[in-house]
Amino acid sequence: MANVKVYNMSGAEVGTIDLNDDIFGIDVSEHAIHMAVVQYLANRRQGTQSAKTRAEVRGGGRKPWRQKGTGRARQGSIRSPQWTGGGVVFAPKPRDYSFKLNRKFKRLALKSALTTKAAEEKIIVLDELTLSEVKTKEMAKVLANINAGKALVVMDGTNTNVMLSARNIPDVKTAAVNTINVYDILKYNTLVLTKDAVAKIEEVYA
Repeated sequence: MANVKVYNMSGAEVGTIDLNDDIFGIDVSEHAIHMAVVQYLANRRQGTQSAKTRAEVRGGGRKPWRQKGTGRARQGSIRSPQWTGGGVVFAPKPRDYSFKLNRKFKRLALKSALTTKAAEEKIIVLDELTLSEVKTKEMAKVLANINAGKALVVMDGTNTNVMLSARNIPDVKTAAVNTINVYDILKYNTLVLTKDAVAKIEEVYA
């Protein structure tokens, strides 16, 4: 069972916490992590790209010149793909790129990502994270105190002041326990968790 130090908002060590091996100490499935990232990126694609085929472009109904006798290559339409202004051969059309993964597989991927962060000692636990007002400078100060640069900050619930204070800080993202995903966990160098968030993760995903 991994034992992680707990810090306060000033960066001082105030204790330790044991992380559940069922979540932070499993056998990592790289395949599950890979598929979760692929799914996340695929589901974000808009799929709105579109171009016209030769059947859809305007004009080109008449044969530009007779088939034989001109010395030029035969042409059936000025809207064939080889012509300027012609249609696109395999034109992209709006489509849905999203696909589904089953629930157990997604949980395995998330646990594998959390285990990876724990093994790399890239998890920082705070005893609490609260701000009395929306102040980006204060949030930046807290992150500096715990040496969290490019960080994903996970809380047990929605703390509006913290979220609004962090949104203008480069390379910092806030999330609630029920919105974390494998892509974000891997993207950010440091995973900052509150003690309540750790408890909720272990409750939800154990």
